[in-house]
Amino acid sequence: MNLTLYGYDDHWIAVDCGMMIRQDLPNSPLQVPNLDTPEALGITPQALFITHGHEDHIGAVAWLWPKWNCPIYATPLAAGLLRLKFAEHQLSSTAIKVIEPGEAMESTPFSVRYMPLTHSIPESCALMILIGGYRVLHTGDWKLDPNPLIGDPINAAHFRALAPVDLVVGDSTNAPLPGHSGSEGDVAKALSKTLGECKGRVVVSCFASNLARVLAIGRAAHQCGRRISLMGRSMERMVGIARGLGYMDDLPALVPSHDLGYLPPDEVVIIATGSQGEPRAALQRLAQGRHPFIDLEPGDNVIFSAKTIPGNERPIEQLKRRLKQLGVTIFDEINHPELHATGHPAQEELIKFYQWVRPKHLIPVHGEARHQQAHQAIAQALDISAPLAPVNGDIIVLDGQGLRCEARHPQPPCIVNQNSVVPHPGLENAKATARRGSLYLALPVTASETGWWRIGRLMLDTSSASPLDEDSFSEWLDDQLEDIEADTLADLRFALQPRLIHWLAEHMQHMPDVHLQIMAAEAPL
Repeated sequence: MNLTLYGYDDHWIAVDCGMMIRQDLPNSPLQVPNLDTPEALGITPQALFITHGHEDHIGAVAWLWPKWNCPIYATPLAAGLLRLKFAEHQLSSTAIKVIEPGEAMESTPFSVRYMPLTHSIPESCALMILIGGYRVLHTGDWKLDPNPLIGDPINAAHFRALAPVDLVVGDSTNAPLPGHSGSEGDVAKALSKTLGECKGRVVVSCFASNLARVLAIGRAAHQCGRRISLMGRSMERMVGIARGLGYMDDLPALVPSHDLGYLPPDEVVIIATGSQGEPRAALQRLAQGRHPFIDLEPGDNVIFSAKTIPGNERPIEQLKRRLKQLGVTIFDEINHPELHATGHPAQEELIKFYQWVRPKHLIPVHGEARHQQAHQAIAQALDISAPLAPVNGDIIVLDGQGLRCEARHPQPPCIVNQNSVVPHPGLENAKATARRGSLYLALPVTASETGWWRIGRLMLDTSSASPLDEDSFSEWLDDQLEDIEADTLADLRFALQPRLIHWLAEHMQHMPDVHLQIMAAEAPL
């Protein structure tokens, strides 16, 4: 859920406005940023700038923008996706302004230039923000891809011309990883080789937004004498918008899914959504034999051309078990890592980029605590000041004295329920339970073959409740995670909540109102 606010005097702008999927809650609802803090502080952005079209950067715009009613600046692909979302919400799209990569505009007193970068979606841009004599570079998501397939490689000269910048707000996602992220061009070669060796029907599952990957699959299929078909609403929508912008001119002709049954299996490649085990996605329907036009058979192949997002391990393993029961051959990041490339920079790329722009200060964002800390270590080695690893709700000041955290505001989660943004379940009666106090627990966990275990910092807010021995509480939590058998985050939450309430009742003087959030985390390397 990316949402960053930049303020100078009483003027504010927002950068990105994304959502996340809450896998620990029934029906996996959407979670969007909580606007209570900016509203309480009187912060209303006068413009919203979008760095790129991924859901974790644009997915909450249609839900939250009506509170601001400000201009929205986005590159053509992101603008097209936003217009569709606005149409679904019956909102006018007149506020959406298209800005081309490389262009600059002003939202007084801010001046913002869109700087093209490579990422796993076209038109991803960093934002060079000029304000009050300061030069701030907000990178968004990026990597250094010499052969991105769609769009041009990054222009190093353009970024060297920015140096030195006062502050980089930078992507930490792959900061712990040595070396360099892979190229989409290399993935395209690997896909072509793999498809050429496959017999029977082939299903390739990837993120719909990775248009370069979709194009690579289409080209590889054409080279092997196969026809391609798209499965999944988000895939069809993304490719449709991209075609209108001229990004998919080389994509071979598509076969409607209702005609696939008439083609021999060894002439078919299906590009499908569902690489993360999503219950309603196309790949899940195929695995369960619920697709109206195609039944997978022994000898067919499924290629997972996507990285497993932390927290999705269990549903993906369940999906693979179903596919294996059908006699399907599986290619994934474990047995064929060459079939995917990350969209975020590893250590060599971060170092090279910072040598270009020569920042004085760094705020490491994205990822978890260990990713931010690895990013801080890189900055330290380059003599870049990076004293803070911020969490959601931090107000950070940059002035002549450097960076400092001025205030920290808890961010109770908000979810989308029946087309409305509402507090996380259990928060509705917070005022009625004020006398008992509230305990907010955010528990980062990761799945292993034997169960669940806690990762990183335990985020516990007991400011309005009676005292709690956090060391004993943490040890008890670890024992419970080891003991509980649950296949999904939702099942884990269902099993842990009553145990948690029972333990707190025995160890706290007054039983608080308990709000538990379980988050998917990534295990350290």
